[in-house]
Amino acid sequence: MEFSELIRTGRAQAKLLRGPEAPPLRGTLCVTGHHLLLSPGPQATSDLWLLLLRRVDSIEKRVSGDSGTITLRCKDLRVLQLDIEGVEATLDIARSIEALSSLESVITSFPFFYRPKGLRLGDAWHFHPPERYYKRVARETNAWRLSEVNEDFSLCPSYPRAVIVPRAVDDDALARCARFRQGGRFPVLSYHHAPSGTVLLRSSQPLTGPQKRRCAEDEELLRAALAGARPGARGFILDTRSAQAAKQARVTGGGTEAKAAYPGWKRLHRPLERGWPLQESFVRLVEACGDLEQSMDRWLSQLEACHWLAHVKEALSTACLAAQGVGREGACVLVHGAEGTDSTLLVTSLAQLILDPSSRTMAGFQELVEREWIQAGHPFQLRCAHSAFSHARPKHEAPTFLLFLDCVWQLGRQFPLSLEFGEGLLLALFEHAYASPFGTFLCSSEKERCLLCQHRGPRRHLSLLDEFLFGENSRVFSSPASKSHPSP
Repeated sequence: MEFSELIRTGRAQAKLLRGPEAPPLRGTLCVTGHHLLLSPGPQATSDLWLLLLRRVDSIEKRVSGDSGTITLRCKDLRVLQLDIEGVEATLDIARSIEALSSLESVITSFPFFYRPKGLRLGDAWHFHPPERYYKRVARETNAWRLSEVNEDFSLCPSYPRAVIVPRAVDDDALARCARFRQGGRFPVLSYHHAPSGTVLLRSSQPLTGPQKRRCAEDEELLRAALAGARPGARGFILDTRSAQAAKQARVTGGGTEAKAAYPGWKRLHRPLERGWPLQESFVRLVEACGDLEQSMDRWLSQLEACHWLAHVKEALSTACLAAQGVGREGACVLVHGAEGTDSTLLVTSLAQLILDPSSRTMAGFQELVEREWIQAGHPFQLRCAHSAFSHARPKHEAPTFLLFLDCVWQLGRQFPLSLEFGEGLLLALFEHAYASPFGTFLCSSEKERCLLCQHRGPRRHLSLLDEFLFGENSRVFSSPASKSHPSP
């Protein structure tokens, strides 16, 4: 398929309205395979305006007389209005935007065509490979090893090729553990806390089912995790589902770790919302923010009714519980829900931000995002397909990563001297997670990315993290307050 087949009208005269604070922009509107461009003309003082079409979440069109209006609601929550000369041109451009912005093929996306000056092509998904973090762990303890048991992704399609596991557990045992966990996500190391010698682990739920199945190798893996920590260490299994939901999961083959099968481990339930309810909360939050005519009382009522801040509170409380278990109690903590790709990653990444000063630096935070979200198998391609404006409501969409960024922002507000980066970095990550010229957030797992690279051949794309750390915008994302007050 050629992009030209989807472009009904290539250009038209238009006026762009970007909001109450930005002046209108008049010029020639052009539609390309990946962008909307508006050129104000040679006599204008403003620069070329550009919009990546994948950032369009919904589009509305209306015509009146001999002109028309197109309203674009974007995934980064901007609302843009285009007043276009000509009814036919308006309708054709609207259809072109609808077709080009909804393309599902990853191989035709803009990251494979983006070539700015000054940035080098590279591997956008292994800016911080697992081997790099393992070297840090190996300097602190000898109880863990880097296993390539998942090298061909046959054990777990959502895990990376290499994972950190207890040295006492061999690869054959890991293979049997994978068959006992949903999606093959057996327990792996997420973070080693050097001061206490204990660890933060993550996985998916065990497949105990109604028959209450057991797996000797899975039980041995968690025993080895305790043995590799300080003498006498105990463990907590932090389940991000309610006790009732975990019990009901047995009917469909899931379940929880039996107390008798995992001595030394205590199970705690801290339910976190995920999936469609979280997406609906986000939609209602955006709707409340868009109502500019309401009174303060009504605004606060709508804010409370959308439950978004309740989700933030629960996520932070659960992460604090995990961090307290590792840091203060000197215990090992295993975090999982059902699949282990959403609320699990939310808790482990926030807990590390609380525990690890290096994660609060610019480079450390970006490594945390890559290791605990991108490499750990958060399905960005599914969860971030649409934002808050789309009329489509697939069940697989959820703003889990946005919730994480909001929680980080809240921590930054409470402890403004502890983060080396500011809200500019968080906003940029939100924007690029939903649509980006960089390839960092493409696909939903390392396996999918490897298949994509095989299909695309030698053509490579740019790393967003490379741009953040070494590009001209790197200074913009730093927090001025932290420069004289390094992270504790």
